[in-house]
Amino acid sequence: MIVKILPVFVCIMLSCVMTFSQFNDSIHHYVNFASTGIINKTNNGNSYVLTNGLRFNISKKNIRLNSTNSWIYGEQQNRLTNNDFNSTLDFNLYKTSSNFYYWGLANYDKSYSLKINNRLQAGVGGAYNIIDTTTAFLNVSDGILYETSNLKLNDSTNNSYSLFRNSFRLRYRFVIKDIIIFDGTNFFQNSLSDGNDYIIKSINSVSVKLRKWLNLTAATNYNRNQKTNSETLLITFGLTAEKYF
Repeated sequence: MIVKILPVFVCIMLSCVMTFSQFNDSIHHYVNFASTGIINKTNNGNSYVLTNGLRFNISKKNIRLNSTNSWIYGEQQNRLTNNDFNSTLDFNLYKTSSNFYYWGLANYDKSYSLKINNRLQAGVGGAYNIIDTTTAFLNVSDGILYETSNLKLNDSTNNSYSLFRNSFRLRYRFVIKDIIIFDGTNFFQNSLSDGNDYIIKSINSVSVKLRKWLNLTAATNYNRNQKTNSETLLITFGLTAEKYF
């Protein structure tokens, strides 16, 4: 579990984020790159975790296309702890002016820490914006995913299978006095055939605006795969630089 490799003292923390504007009538593209690192070196050994993320969005009148990619790599005492890759492509289809829309998703990931050799998910569903203002956003969605996976149960045994999952997502973003920003995306994906097989994905952050273009950000990234009885928790702190144009 990654909690065990989080250093007691953070010696180096790097954070670099490139952000382009919110969507409007003249701006239809968005790109975001983030890279963070935690390094801990003592007389007894060393450990480090590096995270990298790339997002790209395209927005038109009735459709929005989103691409998200991440890679986490970590070692402790020269022993591999993380080599986790995730790539997601999804779209939102807006057929009416209401807060309801349709979504489709394709996701691929492999994770050393979660014992996932390969996993591919694809599905469709619906979503609804409960709150949608410039300072408050709350969204729920639900749908069905088809999943095919190859998991590492132990050093000598792999498990390949296919199944259908229900995928529930809760997203939120709240801005308080244009200074404090709470942001989060949380998934619960349970197997339709096995109640003990579920996946939890949770990314939440809080940012404090230091300048118009600079935020101090703390974030948590939690994942659990019940089928392999494995979980990861990554906590990061850093500066977020952003530019709108």
